[in-house]
Amino acid sequence: MKATFRKCLWAQAVCLSLWPILAFAQSGDLVQNLADCRAGRETCDRSKLSDSQLAEVALADHGRNVANCRNGYVPCDRSKLTESETTALAVADHQRNISDCNDGMGSCDWSKLSQSEARQVAVMGHLRNLDACKDGVGPCNLAELTQSEKNQVNEARRQLSVSDCENGTGLCDHTQLTPLETKEVIAAEHQRNAQNCQSGWDECDHSKLTASEARQTAYSEHQRNLAACKDGEETCDYAKLSTTEAKTLADAEHKRNYTACLKGQGYCDPSRLTLAEAQAIHSSN
Repeated sequence: MKATFRKCLWAQAVCLSLWPILAFAQSGDLVQNLADCRAGRETCDRSKLSDSQLAEVALADHGRNVANCRNGYVPCDRSKLTESETTALAVADHQRNISDCNDGMGSCDWSKLSQSEARQVAVMGHLRNLDACKDGVGPCNLAELTQSEKNQVNEARRQLSVSDCENGTGLCDHTQLTPLETKEVIAAEHQRNAQNCQSGWDECDHSKLTASEARQTAYSEHQRNLAACKDGEETCDYAKLSTTEAKTLADAEHKRNYTACLKGQGYCDPSRLTLAEAQAIHSSN
């Protein structure tokens, strides 16, 4: 009898000790469920919500529906909007349609435009077509342009051709250049070739360099090769170094090798050490 009574007391004690843990876990589940309901997630269990929480979730659902309708997202239930919300949505839809029409988007609904708005959209479409024809980007309908506008397009395209010729990009038509423009383009092409040669870039024609430019290019090439040799790059051509430069690099490399062998850090080639250096390293160890 006493043993049974003690077991009962022990069981009660265990239940009391676990109660806070269970209560905390249940509370956490309820908090997560409320968050899921507010966010409109499928994991929401409305049966676990209090009356105040149901009202809070309903308000969140309504706000989300209003936002979806205003942004053109789904789901959107217009029947759940208030009268003022429906009016505001109609205004937003109308403005969005005007914007789509002005931008030439396929979602434009001309039937919803007023006569004044339709005229404005037509003007915007005409200007957009004119710009496309001038820039050579996007669809261009020359038939919709006036003769004056066609003249503007021809001049704009000619200027683009001049710019392409000067920059060495795009489509360059030398036949459309005036004598002055041809002279400027030739000068730009020469300068670009000299820059390419001095910088070691592709599209360098040494035969087109002046004597001064050729000297500058040779100096730049020599300096790049010297830097490559100093950095140990594979592009280094030791044969192009002067006697002084080759000796300076050899001395620097010898010093680096000795330091590496002495400190035991870095690549060390003992065969390149002098007898005195080898003895000094042996003594330090």
